[in-house]
Amino acid sequence: MDLLNTLVEKGLRREPPTREEALAVLATSDDELLDVVAAAGKVRRQWFGRRVKLNYLVNLKSGLCPEDCSYCSQRLGSKAEILKYTWLKPDEASKAAAAGVAGGAKRVCLVASGRGPTDRDVDRVSQTIEAIKEQNEDVEICACLGLLSDGQAERLRAAGADAYNHNLNTSEGTYGDITTTHTYADRVDTVQRAQTAGLSACSGLIAGMGESDADLVDVVFSLRALDPDSVPVNFLIPFEGTPLAKEWNLTPQRCLRILAMTRFVCPDVEVRLAGGREVHLRSMQPLALHLVNSIFLGDYLTSEGQEGKADLEMIADAGFEVEGADTTTLPEHRRDGCGPCGGDASRTSADTAPAEPADPADPLTDTGAPRTDLVAVRRRGAGTDLAPNA
Repeated sequence: MDLLNTLVEKGLRREPPTREEALAVLATSDDELLDVVAAAGKVRRQWFGRRVKLNYLVNLKSGLCPEDCSYCSQRLGSKAEILKYTWLKPDEASKAAAAGVAGGAKRVCLVASGRGPTDRDVDRVSQTIEAIKEQNEDVEICACLGLLSDGQAERLRAAGADAYNHNLNTSEGTYGDITTTHTYADRVDTVQRAQTAGLSACSGLIAGMGESDADLVDVVFSLRALDPDSVPVNFLIPFEGTPLAKEWNLTPQRCLRILAMTRFVCPDVEVRLAGGREVHLRSMQPLALHLVNSIFLGDYLTSEGQEGKADLEMIADAGFEVEGADTTTLPEHRRDGCGPCGGDASRTSADTAPAEPADPADPLTDTGAPRTDLVAVRRRGAGTDLAPNA
């Protein structure tokens, strides 16, 4: 397939595809899907080998957010029956983080609901970062606290934060359809503030909100231009009680195409398989490891994920290995600040009985039905008395 050969050659040179080529990846047929995965897998292995980086989420403050992001179970007016609690104490957060590190996580992501942190909130998170690093000196800390104001990124960096996450989520043209309490430009500004402060930028997207192929290509190309070090790809979890509860637009095959397109556009960036993988990829999750080089271990912010032990078994069974703390995730040229994800195109790569008929009422066999049975609200870990999933 000429398209895939071209995309592989470009990916190995860190050269971006054209928009038309990216759209063509999303338009490939199911018959071509394994070829698409194999092609993107070559690019993934060139820059990241067979390593998988594990990340672990700690929800420092859950629910009661004043923002109206339609996809979020913590949003203003959400009727989703999620855990709601105020700030965890530093020792509580450190204990939660330790569970993830014990499970193999290299990065701990500290997340708090809200529009953005106050200066007092930054103090709280700084104390939490210090508590975690006292116990696990080598662990990476990524903060995700919403929109940043002057000086806050610098204070987080001084406290020991390594990275800051703030997702673009969707294309600039459709952003106003999912959120009205802040703008797309606000999000871009926060990512740039983090970069200016010397934090590793993490910014990604949410697929499955009713967007078009063009919207998906738009946001991924915008991310490439913004040049984050890591790009989490989330798949919408349609929580009951949120405006997007009925948006069941994804199939496992479409999810794989979206991940492949992201890899081709950002060949040498940490592409992370994030929220919703269990709901939408289901038994095809191992195939996604050929496209991404990073996943979240265990549970998410307000939903339960696959058991941590199952994550580790999946990685091993698929022939991949967990990235150790002594390994640097990004390729050397990105660590040296050589330009946006693939910006220097002049550099080359170095290197027998009939089956029983399916019961149409059975959610396990009706592939066209929304898998609401897979949306599980988190009831363990941070903010509860139950052990976390790691």
